[in-house]
Amino acid sequence: MNAEPLSRRTLIAGAASVAAVAAAPAALAAQQERVIRNGRIRQSVCKWCYGRMPLEELAAASKAMGLESVEILDASDFPTIQEHGLICAMTNSHGIPKGLNDPANHEECLEAIKTSIDATAEAGFPNVITFSGNRNGMPDSEGLENCVTALKQIVGHAEPKGVTICMELLNSKVNHADYMADNMPWLVELVDRVASDRFKILYDIYHAQVMEGDVIRTIRDYHEHIGHYHTAGNPGRNELDENQELYYPAIMRAILETGYTGIVGQEFVPKGEDKLAALAHGVRVCDV
Repeated sequence: MNAEPLSRRTLIAGAASVAAVAAAPAALAAQQERVIRNGRIRQSVCKWCYGRMPLEELAAASKAMGLESVEILDASDFPTIQEHGLICAMTNSHGIPKGLNDPANHEECLEAIKTSIDATAEAGFPNVITFSGNRNGMPDSEGLENCVTALKQIVGHAEPKGVTICMELLNSKVNHADYMADNMPWLVELVDRVASDRFKILYDIYHAQVMEGDVIRTIRDYHEHIGHYHTAGNPGRNELDENQELYYPAIMRAILETGYTGIVGQEFVPKGEDKLAALAHGVRVCDV
């Protein structure tokens, strides 16, 4: 997730202007060649990274490339991706700064999570996202207790529906100042305390690299606590190319070695004009 002007929590789509140009780009997207050849890593893409590109266009291109999902969507977006035979591997719920670490936010956040769980389950999709919220001077130990309290109220709703609630690790150093769930020890303890197979960590590899590094060892040590993965290059959270420090083929192989059968979401922000070419390159890099 990005704290800069282009972000999935601040981006406002220009619906009128998009509608006028949607048909032609969608037709072009459908002409994309299949990129995934090995298919051992099931892949998704996060819509917010593609700005005002119509969801129809991104969905058509993703399907053609061999992706299984477009994610970080609302339930109202489901029909568009379903028309292309895609799923939403991670569904939206509440916002980032005001999260489960503050009891004052519990009613609002839990209602949003519950609504998202219901829609996600009805569609047959796997995961719903949640966030710790910012510290705002609160000790991490207190925030942990508050998150446990909140999650134990909602995880029982997710369990019979087969939906996993995933709390995302975000960096507080560059993109999300003051965010509490910015380290794996805190999140691992939270998962252990909630003690449900339907609550896991969304391990964002970019954010983890900014905060802690040691990505492959962390994946190996805590893979049972992780329910979903996101990618992006560091620094800059852009393409998975030679200008960034993470070597994604090795990371993907480490994920496979853990027995993970879920989906990996591409969450980098393309810098160039040909955003679909950038996506195809990132997908190819991870197709180990």
